[in-house]
Amino acid sequence: MSGAVFGTGYAAAYDALYRDKDYEAECDLVERILNEHGHDGPRRLLDLGCGTGNHALPLARRGHAVTGVDRSPGMLDQARAKVGKTAFPNGTPAPVFHPGDVRTLDLGTRFDAALMMFAVLGYQHENADLTDTLNTVRRHLAPGGLFVFDVWNGLAVLTDRPGQRIRTVTDGATRIIRTTTTTLDTVHQRCRVRFGVLRLEGDRVVDEQDEEHIMRFFFPQELDLALGAAGMRMEGLQAFPDYDRAPDEHAWNVICIARAI
Repeated sequence: MSGAVFGTGYAAAYDALYRDKDYEAECDLVERILNEHGHDGPRRLLDLGCGTGNHALPLARRGHAVTGVDRSPGMLDQARAKVGKTAFPNGTPAPVFHPGDVRTLDLGTRFDAALMMFAVLGYQHENADLTDTLNTVRRHLAPGGLFVFDVWNGLAVLTDRPGQRIRTVTDGATRIIRTTTTTLDTVHQRCRVRFGVLRLEGDRVVDEQDEEHIMRFFFPQELDLALGAAGMRMEGLQAFPDYDRAPDEHAWNVICIARAI
């Protein structure tokens, strides 16, 4: 894996940069998948790479018992700060957030389902990292438990190659400008994504961050093989967030469902 990503400065800007992402709709889809695969009703969920809690918190509000894990202290600080501002149903515990590396994590307990959303699996660049991470998932799943995750789809990455972007958002009186440049490494199935983040108050720069995120993309048969080696069976692969569409070369993101066997 690469060096530190989602540092304190980037974590502070994260929710503003992704405020248009429809987390509630994604949680609707997670619940739909759980229901379709025999896990209806409140469940014990493990959210790996939970970030600032944007899936964990809505799922807890819906009655699920959620444990979140992330390797970024800054992201976990943001998630924990939201817990005190969120109301949960009677009898539903607030989400619990732990620091941890998905390759080596061992919480000593099992869950009905594990989630790994927003292409977290793509941060596992080497095959050894991928294997260790999938073994972690399997270690934390009860028999018949589900693993739900989304990744970049190699079929689409090679068809519609990534480019450069600039995004500007406001956070109160602060303006945030993020530039994105990408370099594609097709042999190693990686995309180097460099983020430059400026926080401005008026015309004054109050913070500047520069991070490189290396993202691995995957192909369907590769996922099937890796999941099987970790003791899980692929049960579905669909476009994401358009779940009712096939995972073809036009679907940059795909969502996969696997079951512990």
